[in-house]
Amino acid sequence: MMGVFKTAVSLAVNNARVGVKSNRSSFRPLLSCAPVAMMTMDRGAHTQDITKNIQYISNEKLKLTADPSTMKLNTQPDKPLCVMINWLLARQKHVMKYATLYLEQGFDVLSVSCTPWQLMWPAKGSQLVASDVLKFIATNENEHPMVVHGFSVGGYIWGEVMNHVMNNKDRYLPVLDRVVAQVWDSAADVSEISIGVPAAVFPKNKIMQKTLRAYMEYHLKTFHDAATTHYIRSSQLFHSNPCRAPALIFLSKTDPVGAEKSNRMLHDNWVKLGIKCTWKCWDKSPHVQHFTFHKQEYLAALYAHLDACNVLAQPDKLGARI
Repeated sequence: MMGVFKTAVSLAVNNARVGVKSNRSSFRPLLSCAPVAMMTMDRGAHTQDITKNIQYISNEKLKLTADPSTMKLNTQPDKPLCVMINWLLARQKHVMKYATLYLEQGFDVLSVSCTPWQLMWPAKGSQLVASDVLKFIATNENEHPMVVHGFSVGGYIWGEVMNHVMNNKDRYLPVLDRVVAQVWDSAADVSEISIGVPAAVFPKNKIMQKTLRAYMEYHLKTFHDAATTHYIRSSQLFHSNPCRAPALIFLSKTDPVGAEKSNRMLHDNWVKLGIKCTWKCWDKSPHVQHFTFHKQEYLAALYAHLDACNVLAQPDKLGARI
């Protein structure tokens, strides 16, 4: 069994570049934290790195730099902001598919990522990412509203953000007032972490999924103080969400990672807290692929939610997309 663990550790825990071979016989990095260079995307959008885990996406070609300690930008964009917290190993083209929905509505997008290594070692990884996200939205305030749109492990990252908020309420609780809408797509709870990480790292290799899942279960037991307690605390704060903006929850009955049971518990807890929640559950669609399998329904629900929260700036875009 230790041989299995060592294999999983070498593939999923060490902060190194691990590759998965594609149809073109090339390797894509799995655990790399290397930033993506500034580039021009389709529809005139531009993406620029703020940190290794945070990118700024805008329809304008901005040249932004951030103070590493405060995350204060040299130039303050004058637009509403969508904080998009991505799923593990999300490809840039897939992130842009969602970012475009907000760019078309006059938003800029703050794209947040987290690697498997950062997820597995919170104190040196995901908690630092969460801290940067919170400092960014706190030090770069403007009069425009903010939307949080998270996928899968994004719920865990937002829980870590909330942990930083609660540790400094006087400074950070007022920041949450800017958030006017939340969208959670396939939100994964701590109970699904040993299922979700292997599926993200090895999406087409069942044997390696099983191997990594065995290691993840071992990791959760062995590194309880270094990892598991942080997951539990984040889950608690995600369920007791200090951010009370109306929420839209996307999920499916067949998704083992963003499971219906844990999402229903999340929904019920939020309703008890007075958070207005919209529940959109499909009978069948894969994890973080509800948009792909149910595009028209997904867009209709998303646009209706944004409209109800008074942040739908371009309703004429609806007909073209739906």
